[in-house]
Amino acid sequence: MTSLELGLIGNGAVAALVNPVGEIVWGCFPGMDGDPVFCSLLRDRGGASDFGYFAIDLVDFERAEQSYVENTPIVRTTLHDRHGGSVEITDFAPRFIHFERVFCPMMLVRQVRRVTGVPRVRVVMRPAAGAGAARRGVTTGSHHIRYIDGDPVLRMTTDASIAAIVEERAFVLEDSVTLVLGPDESLQGSAGDMGERFARETTNHWHEWVRSLAIPFEWQAAVIRAAITLQLNAVEDTGAILAAVTTSIPESAEGGRTWDYRFCWLRDGFMVVNALNRLGATRTMERFLGYIVNLAAGSRDGALQPVYGITGRERLEERMIDSLPGYRGIGPVRTGNQAFEQVQHDVYGAAILAATHVFFDRRLVRRHDASLFERLEVLGQRAAQAFDQPDAGLWELRNRSAVHTYSAVMCWAGCDRLARIAAQLKLTEREAHWRATAARMHEVICTRAWSLPLNTFTGTFDGQALDASLLLLHEVGFLTADDPRFSATVAAVERELRRGDFVFRYTAEDDFGAPRNAFVVCTFWYVNALVALGRRDEARRLFENLLSCRTPHGLLAEHIDVNSCEQWGNFVQTYSMVGLISSAVRLSIRWDEAF
Repeated sequence: MTSLELGLIGNGAVAALVNPVGEIVWGCFPGMDGDPVFCSLLRDRGGASDFGYFAIDLVDFERAEQSYVENTPIVRTTLHDRHGGSVEITDFAPRFIHFERVFCPMMLVRQVRRVTGVPRVRVVMRPAAGAGAARRGVTTGSHHIRYIDGDPVLRMTTDASIAAIVEERAFVLEDSVTLVLGPDESLQGSAGDMGERFARETTNHWHEWVRSLAIPFEWQAAVIRAAITLQLNAVEDTGAILAAVTTSIPESAEGGRTWDYRFCWLRDGFMVVNALNRLGATRTMERFLGYIVNLAAGSRDGALQPVYGITGRERLEERMIDSLPGYRGIGPVRTGNQAFEQVQHDVYGAAILAATHVFFDRRLVRRHDASLFERLEVLGQRAAQAFDQPDAGLWELRNRSAVHTYSAVMCWAGCDRLARIAAQLKLTEREAHWRATAARMHEVICTRAWSLPLNTFTGTFDGQALDASLLLLHEVGFLTADDPRFSATVAAVERELRRGDFVFRYTAEDDFGAPRNAFVVCTFWYVNALVALGRRDEARRLFENLLSCRTPHGLLAEHIDVNSCEQWGNFVQTYSMVGLISSAVRLSIRWDEAF
């Protein structure tokens, strides 16, 4: 049965998911939001539509093992046959510094080498086109195969037999073969030599990147894997950050809740760069800030959408894809996301908070000045105007609106940070303006969102229901940890939203009924709130439980079944990996306490 026990490979230009037997089951071209050339994750192999995957099948297959090369996003799969033969598949997307720039081509490399015995393998390369509707046609050259009838045309260059691949005939693997899939361009050298060099340089690049991280003492492997995964979702060309590389993995077995996450939510992007900043990976933040500045510069009066395409594209029209039945047959499969039309006021605070670091972090080569501050003030004005107005909220409710407390608090946070930035820049009048604005907003939120009868902040102004974003009131600085209203709100969330060792984002019915599974990051938020309240032992236990729910590769999806701990929702979910990092940093003992 299809599962999310998958390895993510990528380089900031392309990404793919590899299943436990070395089959590429998901991958889009020309970019991570492009046409799903590999889509068997949403349609199992076999039947009339048996295409949309890239497999290395071992004849008389018996078992497999798979793992990441340590501290890299390079996946190695070892396949064993019933006769003592075995092969090793190495999958990666090249990424390294070349001519003082990050080289990350639209390319996947597969190296297949004999390990023991006399193994026979069959290369089954069946890319799809038109969102999985059709199998691509083939033309061949002396050392390559072109996959046509789709945009873009793809070329696989190899030192294996072209005829054997096209005819899908098994052959004895005497030594090794290399398969390089990319744009319809000639390689500058042999596939084998290029594959070896790219593998070596990509390994070195990631090892050096990991060495630069300031990681906590405890849970180092988990944090490193999370950091690498977040980096794979950062688009090198534009600075955008994807919420996930997949579309339409359902939030639960009941279906209906299927969304395309191959876009950049400003809220998610802020949380990603905040997590990477905690580890010292500042370049992603600088790139994301450039993305935001470009969006703001092209907007009308500073108005921002909650989500954009990875190039900054505004319109992301949502439609159903009939050609793909869905993960485990659970649909519908969607492309695009209608959330781009929604009003979500927290985006203004998220954008300002993402930019705040560049005014204070002395590690950065270029710290910003009043010119960027003036651009951010336009967003602050929007936040001040919108904080007490209805919106769809961070959970993107489609058929209702309210004044959501989280949106209001994030608007306050944006104005609060503008005051701090103005103080750093010694802009006295602007500091006073933004401090007064933030104070006024804070008072309104405390009046409208606090329920005296319930003794808690509520999810909406003058409301009664709670949602898990209230756990972030201390995180963004709205309340201090010793404020009795914070501890009371955490206690209310425990009563209303906790189910066993997990926290739901909300339990009230929405457009699709009551949620069935827990939203993973909400439990990490709860862990962080417990740490803030001094309940560290309980927080550590819950954190360790979350770690035990990861896939064998250390990855997390969006949702989790609180009974079986099976993962659901788009994969890998950046929100979830952000939560892992933030909780590990808070819970770990210090390095100087370890020895």
